[in-house]
Amino acid sequence: MRVIVVGAGVVGTMHAWHAVDRGHEVVQIERESEARGASLRNFGQIWVSGRAGGEELATALRARELWQEIGGRVPGVGFRACGSLTPLRGELETAVAEAAVARADAADRGYRLLTADEARVLNPALRGDFAGALWCERDAAVEPRTAQLALKQALLASGRYTFLGGREVREVVGAASVRDDHGDIHTGDAVILATGAWLGGLVRELAGPGLPVRRVRLQMMQTDPLGEGLTTSVADADSFRYYPAYRGDALEALNSGQPQAPTAAEHRMQLLMVQRRDGGLTIGDTHEYEHPFAFDTVQEPYDHLTRVVESFIGRPLPRVRRRWAGVYAQCTDTTRVVHRQQVRDGVWLVTGPGGRGMTCSPAIAEATADELDW
Repeated sequence: MRVIVVGAGVVGTMHAWHAVDRGHEVVQIERESEARGASLRNFGQIWVSGRAGGEELATALRARELWQEIGGRVPGVGFRACGSLTPLRGELETAVAEAAVARADAADRGYRLLTADEARVLNPALRGDFAGALWCERDAAVEPRTAQLALKQALLASGRYTFLGGREVREVVGAASVRDDHGDIHTGDAVILATGAWLGGLVRELAGPGLPVRRVRLQMMQTDPLGEGLTTSVADADSFRYYPAYRGDALEALNSGQPQAPTAAEHRMQLLMVQRRDGGLTIGDTHEYEHPFAFDTVQEPYDHLTRVVESFIGRPLPRVRRRWAGVYAQCTDTTRVVHRQQVRDGVWLVTGPGGRGMTCSPAIAEATADELDW
């Protein structure tokens, strides 16, 4: 079987991975020389903790297993089972964490409520003032800037994989066949369009104007090395407001009794933080939904994140050396894990995982392979 994958972000690359791993031939086509979109501009978090119960959690847990397996085979992915801590301040934040620990699926996520001292045993870099923390053992991390490149090298070593960068697919010319902007036609037994936030052009033509997917913009930053290990991922209690696992009476009480800081509310913010292998910290993020998106980044969210991080680590943040914006595709019905649609004979569009893309992509691609009986 020959599979044509359009798009070299993490969703497309995981489709290529599963196809090659099942013994098939893959041609992967990317309009940039290498992927440059949301798959590189994220935290690299394998984020199980906040996922909605049911299909979303099951997908994240399966993806977590697959990431660990792939990371063992491809060390350059940078997989590490670091878990996450959400430091807590006050009764309202603690009540949300207590409700999470009481969930029927809490054990699947590895939830546990810790004292501040217990949290510092897991992550000694958290020297700031907080009363306790929510621990999620199942969370993990990979290196987003290098994971796709490492996976590509492993795929090339199979002998059944071809990468074509700097080519934009312009047209479907027959069953499971596409033409690129060099005029070359690529024919297979299946075509996967994993074009990320690129939802215009050919995607609009194939899927129609009613595609139930929207684009979301975010701002993030990365620091110089911290100078010590940040041994877990770290979130703040604003993440409770963002992730569906925490919805309920306790979250409503938090929202009404302890509103977000004005900057965080304006930019729909939460703190997520992961240490990179070079010691730097990836920190974010914001959420912007209204089009047209701004073309610049603004300083106030970075100032807010700096204050929150410094309050947790009890020391000044290292120098910020990178700031960036990214755009990802999210299903308008946010309860859906992904939008998977057959748009022509032999051609499937797979898009819209939103902020779940890095977490869930291995399981999303596995489900596609199973559905198409690869």
